[in-house]
Amino acid sequence: MNKSLNALIVAVACLVMLPLSASAQLPSPTYGWNLGNTLEPPCGVGCWDPAPTQALINSVAAAGFNTIRIPCAWDSHANQSTYQIDSTYMAQVKQVIDWCYAKNLYVVVNDHWDDGWLENNITGTVNSTINAKMRSYWTQIATAFGSYDSHLLFAGANEPAVDNAAKMSELTTYYQTFITAVRGTGGNNTSRWLVIQGPSTDIDTTDSLMNTLPSDPTAGRLMVEVHYYAPYQYCLMSADASWGNMFYFWGAAYHSATMTTRNPTWGEEAYVDTEFAKMQAKFSSKGIPVVLGEFGAMRRTSYSDLTGTALSLHLASRTYFDKYVVASARSHGMYPIYWDDGGTGNNSMGLFDRNSATLVDADSARALTGGAALPPPGTVPSAPTGLSATAGNAQATLSWSAASGATSYNVYRGTTAGGESTTAIATGITTTSYTNTGLTNGTTYYYKVAAVNSSGTSSLSNEASATPAGSTYSSGIANGNHTLTPQNATSARLDAAAKGTTNGTKVEIWASNGGTNQSWTFTNLGSGIYKITASYATSLCLDVSNSGGSGSNVDLWACSGANNQKWGAISISGNIYSLAPQNATSTRLDVNGNGTANGTQVDIYNSNGNNNQKWAVN
Repeated sequence: MNKSLNALIVAVACLVMLPLSASAQLPSPTYGWNLGNTLEPPCGVGCWDPAPTQALINSVAAAGFNTIRIPCAWDSHANQSTYQIDSTYMAQVKQVIDWCYAKNLYVVVNDHWDDGWLENNITGTVNSTINAKMRSYWTQIATAFGSYDSHLLFAGANEPAVDNAAKMSELTTYYQTFITAVRGTGGNNTSRWLVIQGPSTDIDTTDSLMNTLPSDPTAGRLMVEVHYYAPYQYCLMSADASWGNMFYFWGAAYHSATMTTRNPTWGEEAYVDTEFAKMQAKFSSKGIPVVLGEFGAMRRTSYSDLTGTALSLHLASRTYFDKYVVASARSHGMYPIYWDDGGTGNNSMGLFDRNSATLVDADSARALTGGAALPPPGTVPSAPTGLSATAGNAQATLSWSAASGATSYNVYRGTTAGGESTTAIATGITTTSYTNTGLTNGTTYYYKVAAVNSSGTSSLSNEASATPAGSTYSSGIANGNHTLTPQNATSARLDAAAKGTTNGTKVEIWASNGGTNQSWTFTNLGSGIYKITASYATSLCLDVSNSGGSGSNVDLWACSGANNQKWGAISISGNIYSLAPQNATSTRLDVNGNGTANGTQVDIYNSNGNNNQKWAVN
């Protein structure tokens, strides 16, 4: 066995032997958005795109995004002799983070291109000045945000120009300095998730060269980042070249029958899956989460040969590209964050008017946040599938799977099987769930759903029925302090991470330790609906993040009396209960992914009767 082969085996073993992490500290699902070209210009905030505002962040959250990546330029705003970061710039970054926290968003702060001080100066030999800057900047950043909880993640770089093993080794040294600097500040930074970028954030190069990770004293808190802009001819190419032409369309169903030279010759659905599978095999399958920190395809709106139906097909294909990349990323254990460059015209990727803070590309935003892509022009959407109905007290909650090409949904109801009225009881529904209230208990109601877009209305879905009844909740849990034990991991307890006292404190499971962060105060509000607070901080309620539906994280948030902080107790047997949030009554308090490891995120998920939705209340 030769020395180079030995080295390769050792490097690969470094990845294989890493401890499995339950899940990254990002929402599941992650709908991410980049505040691009805003805080990272070396010439100063606002010299490329307008300076950010709270109204913009609010609009991003309202559009359905739950994660914001904030590109920064620390070196461009630092004294080049002392490496001291300018206090005004630090305050500007802090203000944006605080706006994000006010909307319960997750935040990734990086050092972006930043005039290339790091990413354009990797030669294969460690540069002591770069290393010193890395240590100084991240010590200052970590200290400034040391009190911020796990909603905040740090990313060491952006797209470091690395194309060989020597440069990879140099970059790893800088990453080691980054990790050591952050961890050395203590407090919440001891357990904060840190993100390190693959070489050039290119998937193939990362797969080839990133065979070992830096050492982290906190196990299971490192993520890897890559970017995706393929095929280049579709995503970024703005003029034909001697070696090839631009692609205007993307996706098997979105090819043009007349402009065939503008259809892709590579890089469509199967290619996306193949590329993302490399990151799954290399990292996420081994418990190392992967952030897809940037992706996107520019809109072409001022091309002389792209007008009318062809332009509509191009724009529709962009929404399909966005939706497919997000879905494939999620299925391969990756966390996607869309690149918004702030532009809304030709050759741009912006979703919002940065001056007015208004959403201007609702079709793309919908596709990026779990909704439907636009269908090819003239195509009626497919019928919704998987319709289910869950009975409640004088109400029924419906849920269904998204229909391809749908922009909204109609709901139809009847009181006999197959007897739904031809007049919808609800129209214009833009989510895949609906709660029909004001029903008569004891009466069985039958439902079907149709998908709608500008080309027409689909055929009807399968039929589902529900019979509302009086309160199904139990008042069997006595008021006072209790522990909650998930029945899929009976040695664990429902746990408030690090005994946090701020909005957004993560709720997870952790091995039983008898601490007050594993004690929960129940208060019966009537009819078996409880307010549940942290016993050590009774002003903080068990909360469904952003009042979301199935898959939304559960955290602690200042008690407001809203339905996402009220929990219906459903008795199963003895002291075993499931807990239904009153903003989404068909879901249950759930251990994400049926996980059993310390730190596994607790969320809500559609009721399934599994042990990770059953809790012993003691």
